Amino acid sequence: MPLATLNLYPLKFSLFINNLMLTSLPYFGESLALLTALVWAVAVIMFKRSGESVHPIALNLFKNVLSALLLLPTMVIVGRQIFPPLPWQDYALLLISGAIGIGISDTLFFKSLNILGAGLSAIVDCLYSPFVIGLSILWLNESLTLVQVIGVVMIISAVLNVTRDPESKKVASGSLVFGIVIGALAMGFNAFSIVMIKPLLENSPLLWATEIRLIGGSIALALSLIFFPSRRRIINSLLYSKNWKFTVSGSFLGAYLAMILWLGGMKYAPASVAAPLNQMSNVFIFVLAAIYLKEPINLRRTVGIILAVAGVFLVMYG
Repeated sequence: MPLATLNLYPLKFSLFINNLMLTSLPYFGESLALLTALVWAVAVIMFKRSGESVHPIALNLFKNVLSALLLLPTMVIVGRQIFPPLPWQDYALLLISGAIGIGISDTLFFKSLNILGAGLSAIVDCLYSPFVIGLSILWLNESLTLVQVIGVVMIISAVLNVTRDPESKKVASGSLVFGIVIGALAMGFNAFSIVMIKPLLENSPLLWATEIRLIGGSIALALSLIFFPSRRRIINSLLYSKNWKFTVSGSFLGAYLAMILWLGGMKYAPASVAAPLNQMSNVFIFVLAAIYLKEPINLRRTVGIILAVAGVFLVMYG
């Protein structure tokens, strides 16, 4: 039977499930958006535990390869072409975006997460929105409102507030600054990788775009290992890790399941509702880090996360 005919069956099944969900579950999209935030928060906790023994490059490479492999049958099930006949420039742009936003950015994020812990990383990660806004102004000729400026100041204030936290001083001062800097760089690279493909994403299948970006990130990481003298140690940190359950579960939850849930939330709920619900991940991370990683929560950190998340909302909707 021709492949085109085979693809009709998963497509019909997908449409049936979609219609069933839409008609029987109220607030389905909103639930998916909030679940995305929770799943990603749990994944970050898993990544933090995995990072105790697995090198950031090895962890990122494993996460990307696993997610890319899982997406292939997912695309077939929902009736999407794996390699649609689109211009080679689109493929090239997505590969470059993946190399920057997944290969470089996620590696820096994992390194920062190891240094700062999940709770402080949740505050630093709020810098992503100001970076997106700033790059959109420079690249896409968008404008910045007064409310957005206030939001940016709130986020930056929250990050600077971390450096004066007595609990944060338990991290060596040099390491604390280094962790914040590379965390900020991670958000900057991630924002850059998204803004550069924003016009393309508006007219592209999201599963396909995600798959190509994952491939781009995986290729970049594999090639980078060639230039690392300690590449054997990096690879062995993954192969002989005692934290495999955290590595696999974090990769599955964070890079695959959360992405699927995010797509569902954006599809079945208004973007203006789904986006702030997604942003609740920072709050969930902050709380889960205290519960499962025993990271400290004090007044300064609590004010910091509230200030940062509120700033993100102002940046997004100002």
